[in-house]
Amino acid sequence: MSPEDTSTASSSRAPVPEGTIPVAIATVVGGVSTYVFFKIGQQALGQDGFKPIVAMWFISFALIPGFFGSLEQETSRALAHRRGRGEGGIPVMQRIIPIALVMLAVLVIALVATAPMTTSRFFEGNVAVMVGMILMLFTYGALHVSRGLLAGTGRFPSFALMIGLDGAIRVIVCTALWLSGVESTGVYAIAVSLSPIVGVIIVSAKGDLKLSSGPPAPWSEITSNLGWLFLGTLFAAALVNAGPLAVDILGSDAPAEVVTRFGNGVIFARVPLFLFGAIQAALLPKLARLAGQRDMVEFRIGLRRLLVFVIGVGIVGTVGAFAVGPWVLELVYQGGIDRRTMGLLAAASAIYMLALALAQAVIALHGHAAVAYGWIIGFVTFVVVAWLSSDDLYLRVELALVASSVVALAVFAWVAKKRLDEGSSADIDSIIEAMTERPLD
Repeated sequence: MSPEDTSTASSSRAPVPEGTIPVAIATVVGGVSTYVFFKIGQQALGQDGFKPIVAMWFISFALIPGFFGSLEQETSRALAHRRGRGEGGIPVMQRIIPIALVMLAVLVIALVATAPMTTSRFFEGNVAVMVGMILMLFTYGALHVSRGLLAGTGRFPSFALMIGLDGAIRVIVCTALWLSGVESTGVYAIAVSLSPIVGVIIVSAKGDLKLSSGPPAPWSEITSNLGWLFLGTLFAAALVNAGPLAVDILGSDAPAEVVTRFGNGVIFARVPLFLFGAIQAALLPKLARLAGQRDMVEFRIGLRRLLVFVIGVGIVGTVGAFAVGPWVLELVYQGGIDRRTMGLLAAASAIYMLALALAQAVIALHGHAAVAYGWIIGFVTFVVVAWLSSDDLYLRVELALVASSVVALAVFAWVAKKRLDEGSSADIDSIIEAMTERPLD
């Protein structure tokens, strides 16, 4: 039996095994590392010096999950499907890798072509930051494809190790730079860009990225929903990362620290989203089993419980951000954000989280195209509201974040209800695609 055939699952109908608790833990660790990194970076460079890193961070994570996250989803689904049939996965990767290389080439060409404008507009003229962002395409592209392989073959401890190492290496290296007195923004940018590759190298050295041969994989085995997943994940990632970039664009005459402070607020408001990522990782095996058994009654119950949990977490997160958010930001990041901003950012994050949960349900019910349209409509709403709603720099972006999440949520709620009323059912493949959608990385 090949390594990718091993599983703790009891039925071949549900090839996704137990063991995703390590992923949930690693997701929390990865989230915490982001807050620590933002603190270290601002301690070393100041809020104005850290601004190019903030811009690089949000631009990169608007692009990278959108391009490579969808490929990770399809890699995971295709390999899990083969694993359930006892077939090797090398032919799948022979299809995946050329697609990844084409995506990488498109992104690199686009960034190089726009480098003078991007460097001047977002990175305060620092070329090294632009180099760092281009390097991130390579390292995070490799990370996403590797994670898809690990998830599809059930190697969740190594999957978790990759997530945890990415955040941990970033914090360790940047802490060492800070303690060494390094004050070059470009050096920190390069350090951030290289952190993901450490986990890929370590997991590869362990032999966990190896696959066995199998029957040829037609292109249709990979690309049936890839286009819709790509569009949906791209616009979902763009939306969740749009706030600080919009502040940067609309506040072109504002001091650099204005963008950094808003980025701090956005990161703080995402605490519930990181918790949601951990919960969804833990739920994957159960939902896959239910799908394999075609138990849609229990599936509905599980979805309803998830939505109640998400609403509860969102309410607590919003109230908490409004009540203590400014105080926490003052304590950790030297403040600069008031209660209104923290309350609206947290509310937008909570609504986005609920929209994401429903989007995953719609994907599980084979509504890939509807999810893509929903996120596109949400992003267009963001642009319009940010453009027309207010003359207050922060407020116009806050309102745009709330409005866009509400619109996307409405679309997904309507589609989910319609499909469930029509008797649509989920299967293992669609569940894997749904639960591995992570526009927030």
